[in-house]
Amino acid sequence: MKEFSQHCIVILLVLLSSSCSGNKATRVDSPVKGQNLEGFEKAYFASGCFWCVEAIFESVKGVKEAVSGYAGGKETNPTYRQVSNGSTGHTEAVEVYYNPEEVSFETLLIVFYGSHNPVTVNGQYPDFGTQYRSAIFYQNEEEKLQVESMIKKLNESGEYDSPIATEVAPLTKFWKAEGYHQDYEKNNPYQPYVLNVSVPRLKKFQGKYPELLKKTSH
Repeated sequence: MKEFSQHCIVILLVLLSSSCSGNKATRVDSPVKGQNLEGFEKAYFASGCFWCVEAIFESVKGVKEAVSGYAGGKETNPTYRQVSNGSTGHTEAVEVYYNPEEVSFETLLIVFYGSHNPVTVNGQYPDFGTQYRSAIFYQNEEEKLQVESMIKKLNESGEYDSPIATEVAPLTKFWKAEGYHQDYEKNNPYQPYVLNVSVPRLKKFQGKYPELLKKTSH
């Protein structure tokens, strides 16, 4: 019985380490980003664990910064603990600061759709739940039209067996996540989830779109 219990504990630890919702709150904290981001345009995307999404957008030419946070829900000042239980309506999202003279919003849409499975409802493997749903939060009518046009093209392309599941909604409020989530992949290169999920997802995107990458991202 003791050996069985120990075996169950080992399995549980493996599962936690392979999930974006693994016990984040106990990990080493890092300061919230403090760059001067005045003058940059902003865009808001969600496609699974924000550790992964943040690293992908930060590898793209013209993107100055990506900040991990929460969007799409009604909870005021949400915490990770609240969002991770799937009851707030928020999804893990990123706020992307970009230079429109170097990268367009349309190109950011290509990055978004080229770096996750947009037909998966409420999640990206291995993370599932409304807090990991695919979503784009537009700020104006022009962004909304570009998103709808992109989705229409993808649905008509025959590339996917199911319709695009991305939620398209107006941005109401973006809440910055706790400091230890910022640059998590960069600051925790040997964390199991980073090694087994985040880095492979980033490398897959980089291999697919090398022309979109910063020179230092190769």
